[in-house]
Order: sequence, then structure tokens, then C-alpha cells
Amino acid sequence: MGIIFWIRRFILIFCLVFVVLACVHLLRGHELLFTLKESLLWGIITANIFVASRIVDSRRGRHCALCKDTPLG
Repeated sequence: MGIIFWIRRFILIFCLVFVVLACVHLLRGHELLFTLKESLLWGIITANIFVASRIVDSRRGRHCALCKDTPLG
């Protein structure tokens, strides 16, 4: 799994978290600027933690069936 794989994984997780958090904030009646700031911040934090933990697990030989990063063979 090269760097492109991890960049794509980061972008995917970031986008999912950003959209979910933005929807929740907007539904709760927060201002748009606050919503964007909070969603951006927590999206980056969440994606970093997720990708970092997956990299550590991958290096230790533990693969995630949900992430479909199990090596072939």
C-alpha cells in the first residue's frame, strides 16, 4: 500500500466526516461559518487519527476487512 492509497483513504474519511458533521451542525441551527470551521477541524483530526491507526496496524500485519486493505494471496 503506497502513499496514494493512504492519501485517498484520508480524503475519503475526511469528506465523510465533514459532511456528517456539517449536516448535524446545520440541523442544530448553528451559523454557516461556525459549521464550516468545526467540521473542517474535526474532519482533519478524525481522518488523521484513522489513517495513522490504520498505518500502524498495517505495519504490524493486522488488516481490516471493512477497509478492504487485506493483501492478496
